Amino acid sequence: MGKMFIVIGIIFVAIGLIWSLFGKLPGDITIKKDNFTFHFPIVTSIVVSVILSFIMFIVGKFR
Repeated sequence: MGKMFIVIGIIFVAIGLIWSLFGKLPGDITIKKDNFTFHFPIVTSIVVSVILSFIMFIVGKFR
């Protein structure tokens, strides 16, 4: 169980570093009005989901 938490922590650190390097991806929705800004990172969410699913698949294969 401890090893799994370490792996998950490393995964979150890697995702954080990648996210800070690339920032907003094309396809993310940003709506700016007078005093209102709405940002919905749909493409970023999809990419992060695919990467996490792949990593969890690989971790599951080695358990």
